[in-house]
Amino acid sequence: MKHRTVSLIGMPGGGKTTVGRLLARQLGWRFVDSDAVIERDLGCTIREYFAKEGEDAFREVEAQTLETLLAQGDGVVLSTGGGMPLRASNRALLRERTTALYLHSTPEELFRRLRHDTHRPLLQVADPLARLRELYGQRDKLYREAAQFVIETGRPSVNTLVNMVLMQLELAGVVGRVGRAS
Repeated sequence: MKHRTVSLIGMPGGGKTTVGRLLARQLGWRFVDSDAVIERDLGCTIREYFAKEGEDAFREVEAQTLETLLAQGDGVVLSTGGGMPLRASNRALLRERTTALYLHSTPEELFRRLRHDTHRPLLQVADPLARLRELYGQRDKLYREAAQFVIETGRPSVNTLVNMVLMQLELAGVVGRVGRAS
């Protein structure tokens, strides 16, 4: 059975939210950003929660949120936080209950996009590029384990990326033919 929930996974700054919003619009599905849901439920930013409670507590909240979101039915494009696939249970849920697409970007591409970002807690360090390389080294294999498809983000426009995702979903039989973003 093909899943009618599409999840976008990948590194921070990989385009999951931006691509996800447009993809959902193209499909006529709901868009859900797991980080936005978490912040709403916590009543504070992820950065604040991270600072106060630590990463382990945040990863537990993240896992519970994923379970809740996947229980809400089909016709959803889910943008996940960059660390969502760190837990084996989350990777299994993403792979088994969604069509998971890994939006793959190199650390250098991510740095170019994120060099002025002040909101991502894991990048508030002296050398964000080194941190991105370290995170990529830890996470790339986990994203690939969770994903059914890998989409190279490179430098194409958002519309081009969305069209690449739509074509992959059509070829896989997840969705029927859809009008393309232009």
